Amino acid sequence: MSTNADPIPLDELDVIGPETYMRNGYPHAAWKRLREESPIHWFDVPGGVGFWAVTRREDIVWLSKQPTRFINAPRLAVFEEGAPVEGERTFVRQLLNMDPPDHTEYRATANAWFTPRSIERRSGEVRKIARELLDEMAGDGEVREGDFVRDLAVPLTLGVLADMLGVPRADWPKMFEWTNRVAGSSDPEFQADAEAGVSPFVSIEETRNELFAYFAELAAERRKDPRDDIISVLANSTIGGAPMPPLELLSFYFLLVIAGNETTRNAASGGLLALIENPGEFAKLKANPGLVNTAVEEIVRWTTPVIQFCRTATEDLEMHGKQIRKGDAFCLFYASANRDAAAFENPDEFHVDRRPNPHIGFGIGEHFCLGANLARLELRVIFSELAERLDEIELAGPYDRMRSSFLGGVKRMPIRYRLRPS
Repeated sequence: MSTNADPIPLDELDVIGPETYMRNGYPHAAWKRLREESPIHWFDVPGGVGFWAVTRREDIVWLSKQPTRFINAPRLAVFEEGAPVEGERTFVRQLLNMDPPDHTEYRATANAWFTPRSIERRSGEVRKIARELLDEMAGDGEVREGDFVRDLAVPLTLGVLADMLGVPRADWPKMFEWTNRVAGSSDPEFQADAEAGVSPFVSIEETRNELFAYFAELAAERRKDPRDDIISVLANSTIGGAPMPPLELLSFYFLLVIAGNETTRNAASGGLLALIENPGEFAKLKANPGLVNTAVEEIVRWTTPVIQFCRTATEDLEMHGKQIRKGDAFCLFYASANRDAAAFENPDEFHVDRRPNPHIGFGIGEHFCLGANLARLELRVIFSELAERLDEIELAGPYDRMRSSFLGGVKRMPIRYRLRPS
């Protein structure tokens, strides 16, 4: 039994339990101990498959830049306690669980839609959506209350993504439900929808089947009648000179719907929370709107919405004196790397003007986030508009975190605010 004077053994640190993340937020104290005492540390998983926790930025970058020695397949991430490798998200085949050369070829089919130039063309539409939502929130400029996640973060990110995909507006609520079910797969709140007649627990497999059926129909329509949207681009793309196989095509849509919506909305909510909790930094941004780009990078570092991914060793090796065996899984904790004192000055402080800021909130190496430019644009628009129009803001009650150790986020954040009408 440990005492207050004796920290608990490293093996007993909880760095993966979703309940811990929901109740206490990210386990930064535990990660700091691991970075300092055991940067490559083995954790057993009762009833499941253990993993090496990698917590230093330098090590995560090194691992991520060697895609043949450390592969994505078969383990995408460490999910709920006790989940064996073979049970972890093996029902889709998309970029996140592909390795070169397949990863390179499949990613190339959508690359043109996510270049800086292509994304910048959408800036006017993104700002229009943001201003309409903020006008609705502002009312006549009086003090009001609302939920930032529901009122701005969700409809903005969902609307931008759905528009790029080519999903009809009437079906946007379906996309929102699917993202909640998958991203919050260990959160009971996101597994029931009484109004829609959904049973209390809807498995990810069931959600996948719904999404696959929906996009299979849209893809068939776009082959006959292509439009200027991502559904059309992928539906008519080829791999190795042949049409993209059905599983991979539908998995690509699955990835875009989930990753393209959930992560940015969580960065937006977590970013505003950081500004509320650091009013001096928000004042700095309001006084100097030109800081919005560095503020966005700091928000991504601070929130790190994708907490961890896995890599699997393809050979025996030694790291930090630990013997790694072929087939062992590494859990790369990006949120830990983004608080590494070896890479960041005062890493536990939030600064909107932080330079340099070598965060890896969008990943690193082969799997650098395909939608990073879109996420940056959305966050830039959100926080430049808020810096210009927000006169007062405070929390209006407790906020709720998602029950997940894979995707971190604030799922509900009541605020009291005064926004200037446009």
